[in-house]
Amino acid sequence: MTATRIPDTSPAELDTVLQRAADVAGSFGELPPATRARQLGAVADALDAAAGDLVPLAMAESHLSEARLTGELKRTTFQLRLFAEVLAEGRYLQATLDRADPGFPLGAKPDLRRMLVPVGPVLVFAASNFPFAFSVAGGDTASALAAGCPVVLKAHPGHPELSVRTGEVLVEALRASGAPDGVFRVVLGFETGTAALRDPRIRAAAFTGSVPAGRALFDIANSRPTPIPFFGELGSLNPVFVTPAAVRARGEEIAKGYVTSYSGNAGQLCTKPGLVFLPADHGLEDVLVAESQAVAAHRLLNERLHEGYCGRRAAVTGVPGVRVLAEGSIDDGAVPTLLTTDVDTLLAHREELLEEVFGPLSIVVTYRSPDEARRAAEIFDGNLTATVHAEPEDTEFAASLVSRLRERVGRLLFNGWPTGVAVSPAMQHGGPYPATTDSRFTSVGTAAIDRFLRPVTYQNVPQELLPEALRDDNPWGIPQTVHEPK
Repeated sequence: MTATRIPDTSPAELDTVLQRAADVAGSFGELPPATRARQLGAVADALDAAAGDLVPLAMAESHLSEARLTGELKRTTFQLRLFAEVLAEGRYLQATLDRADPGFPLGAKPDLRRMLVPVGPVLVFAASNFPFAFSVAGGDTASALAAGCPVVLKAHPGHPELSVRTGEVLVEALRASGAPDGVFRVVLGFETGTAALRDPRIRAAAFTGSVPAGRALFDIANSRPTPIPFFGELGSLNPVFVTPAAVRARGEEIAKGYVTSYSGNAGQLCTKPGLVFLPADHGLEDVLVAESQAVAAHRLLNERLHEGYCGRRAAVTGVPGVRVLAEGSIDDGAVPTLLTTDVDTLLAHREELLEEVFGPLSIVVTYRSPDEARRAAEIFDGNLTATVHAEPEDTEFAASLVSRLRERVGRLLFNGWPTGVAVSPAMQHGGPYPATTDSRFTSVGTAAIDRFLRPVTYQNVPQELLPEALRDDNPWGIPQTVHEPK
């Protein structure tokens, strides 16, 4: 299906949206956390109620299945409710009271009180591959609203009708729950997005997409007269290393899991394993081929991505020393393409082979010794994930891989697969560049709220002028860390 043409947001309309977001930023950010928690819950309830309308729209515009999209919508509303719990608990504010101490060893110390406050209006660029969970009502929107920041959502052109309709659900739910008018709006158009990013009323931005697009936007954010934080997720290869003992113990199971992981959702997941490293005598080629050939064709999200996949597939399969294990027609959708090569070829052609292929293509790389595998682990730039499959007798080898991979990723997995990102407090969905533009933060899990908050310290401020979170009587009832004079 060709995406419906919906007119881009005009400059005048964008100006109105940005001004309204700026106007309400103060009042929205000062709401009690419990009030914003109730508003996020109302949004989640409204999205669940609109599932019968939203899921068919998503199916028509994305080519994804009803089951996949229904599950993704569930994830989306779960995220919103999880952030509501974070707000209700209140620890995210990091309220710290450091009382005055005339006897402080370094001289009399004033009364200091520190907390996190919203950064202001946030621009969110929606992703294509998750029409719900990383799009209009996705994790970036949920965490920014939870932080108390108005959101201007730049819709992805791959699902415009769904974006507009989802935006309408959010706006109405927020309005009905008492949020200030203008705290959330959807805008459309490439030029609209870049204009908003340059606008001084926007104080931070979040993006999920390709390296070229993300880097261009990152440069805009940093070249403004007043640069702003830009939290971009750009690209990842997610290498997997399998030790010889793991092949001997459960080689067929690993082979099947690998094919499922790299081909699932037509390889359109940011955590898809792009390369798996196997010992040269792994003996799993027949299983890998059979499993790959058994996967049915799947249409990619849109024609632009399909064309990009075809081009990258042609480039990678044309590299000398790369052999095709399994491939099929791409006329009626994409079927898995499985390639194989060795570490020497990978090192010699790293520019061609260490570029993400968005789609169901992956490369089996064979290594002849632990030293060669360790050398391969050192060639990667930043990634979201890396995985090691090992057995107890491989502990020393596995430890040497982990120590190298830890410097290059945000999440290390052991005996599992990187596709599937749990929404939880301990999740880190980020990594060194180019996986993300700031590896200190995550875009999934409750810690994602930290991206849209900044610290402020109040020194010797009278009680009546302090924010509620820092007052001695603690009217919000949030956790406070109190340091008394010794």
